[in-house]
Amino acid sequence: MKFSEITGNGQLKQTLVSMVDNGRVPHAILLYENDGGGAVPIALTFIQYLNCRHRHDGEPCGECPSCKQASKLIYPDTHYVFPVNKSTKVKDDKPTSESFVGLWRELVLDNPWFREEDLQETLGIEGKKGEIALQEAKNILNTMSLTPVADGYKAILCYLPEKMNATAANKLLKMVEEPPEKSVFVFITHSPEKMMQTIFSRCQSMRVLPLTRQEQALVSGSEKGDAELSAIAADMLNACVERNLLEALNVSETAAALPSREKQKDFLLCLSEVVRGIFLVQNSLEELLDLSEADARLCRKLAGVLRKAFCPKVSAAIDGTVRLLDRNVNSKMLFCDLVDRIFASI
Repeated sequence: MKFSEITGNGQLKQTLVSMVDNGRVPHAILLYENDGGGAVPIALTFIQYLNCRHRHDGEPCGECPSCKQASKLIYPDTHYVFPVNKSTKVKDDKPTSESFVGLWRELVLDNPWFREEDLQETLGIEGKKGEIALQEAKNILNTMSLTPVADGYKAILCYLPEKMNATAANKLLKMVEEPPEKSVFVFITHSPEKMMQTIFSRCQSMRVLPLTRQEQALVSGSEKGDAELSAIAADMLNACVERNLLEALNVSETAAALPSREKQKDFLLCLSEVVRGIFLVQNSLEELLDLSEADARLCRKLAGVLRKAFCPKVSAAIDGTVRLLDRNVNSKMLFCDLVDRIFASI
């Protein structure tokens, strides 16, 4: 895969490329994404770029032996770690990531934008608590102590380090802090606040931004944030601006009644795009608007009546709502709280 094939997060991708090009690769990188937000393809392409023998113009060549192995997730010095549990799909009584690595490859190659629930289903551990346990940490230490097979970087891609228990994290601490030369840890988290602080503090953290509605459409092949969702977003913002709390709360119930968590998240994405549009108009960057004409008109209208502090506060509130929605918090309560936060920001 090439960076140009990954939708969104242009600044983050450029930062990762610059790290490699300037020879300043941190020993531990933390990518913080919303569930299914694209950190996995970004991390995989970064590691491929790191080991590519003929990289150029900010892209891996895609043709050298290391690139061809990386494209199949079989590069010998890249190792994958993720939460596991006992499963009928493997025979191990005490399984580790290595027990499931074939299933991991199938999932990632089929859909690198997968969600946590997709991984659980693939591994056959639905309804169970996935964990990165002590034996996993021991395996990582052993792997990192061995001489690299190829002439490149040895990398550990750890998905959901917040699922690592304290014993495993303490076992890994020294290695994460001072790995062997030409070694790198790349962590992908959905909840950085749940990570062991000792691990978190030793990483260079980077945010994987949620995709815009237009970017989501490119990934999914379907149009997200349709007219219905745009109308709900407009109604919510207009009611708040008009100081009509009762109407705003009624709109929040409409949002909470959307038929699925995914549809509710699509609404939040739509709302986030409108807030971003307001920010652009307020900062004389209207040429960067990439919205429907109706949404663009709404942005122009609200930009003139809202304070500049509104957009950062509401964007943070929306982002927090998305995270809590991913954790199955009651949606009616979440959207009611979001309205309160929007109301207070005006």
